[in-house]
Amino acid sequence: MAINFNLNDLQAFRAVAELNSFRKAAEALHVSQPAFSRRIEKLEEALGVRLLDRTTRRVNLTSVGRDFDRKVQQLLDDLDHTLLGIRGVAATRMGEVTIACVPSTVYYFLSQVISRYHERYPKIRVKVFDASANEVLSVVARGEADFGLNFVGGKEPDIEFKPLLEERFVAACRRDHPLAKKRRVSWTELGQYDYISVSKASGNRLLLDQALSGVADRPQSIYETQHVTTMLGLVEAGLGVAAVPSIAMPDADHPLLVSVPLHDPVITRRIGLIRRKGRTLSPAAQQLYAFFSEMKAKRGKPDGRRAVK
Repeated sequence: MAINFNLNDLQAFRAVAELNSFRKAAEALHVSQPAFSRRIEKLEEALGVRLLDRTTRRVNLTSVGRDFDRKVQQLLDDLDHTLLGIRGVAATRMGEVTIACVPSTVYYFLSQVISRYHERYPKIRVKVFDASANEVLSVVARGEADFGLNFVGGKEPDIEFKPLLEERFVAACRRDHPLAKKRRVSWTELGQYDYISVSKASGNRLLLDQALSGVADRPQSIYETQHVTTMLGLVEAGLGVAAVPSIAMPDADHPLLVSVPLHDPVITRRIGLIRRKGRTLSPAAQQLYAFFSEMKAKRGKPDGRRAVK
């Protein structure tokens, strides 16, 4: 006798198994809660077993449900791998990918890669969690994001770090500022002007503080912000100068802002992809991860960006 359930029923089961909530699972699949419940009931009736234990507060998998969930997850992943590889069918696939990133990577990486990804998979939703370096590392380690873009994580035992780009810190100032016409600027010179920095909670601040610990007359901040993008807004408004990662700077034709390489010392950081070791990405997440992996640094920039081989 044929088993009377379909792919929608399996997707509903996977959603509730992952989210532990009928309401959240129904919202994720964009169906009403009664319609969602009918899918689960249909699946359990077709199999003749109870897959879920439901209370007023929580939904838990039964022992049979846990075993079934592993098999369904593998089945759906295999199906996605097959369909994503078929030209023309890929555009109809639906799904969701969550990527965590430090804000300074948004302009340089995300706009280009996500645009390319959306052209090929227009129905796959991409969720971006932009936060501090430590927060990005944490959400990837906890499995709340599929993978991340970060400059920390290379020394974590449970995190795989794949370098993409090495960049240097540059001085950000207005075009009408005295430093704008210099070929390079020392950290001591930078400290002679009103200096804007990110807060001590920032991974960039920690990196800079460590690198400049032995530098006399190092810059002392007049203003502090939480994010590099906010800091650049203050620079653009003429409130001071700042040290920022080169990828955070707009292109050279920006009407107000200019970057000047910093030296004595030259401070660099590595941007890379991070993912939890041992975690198998979904087909949709794996494809986006591959798009980032293929991205190369722009050539001919005077700011010290280079791809990491």
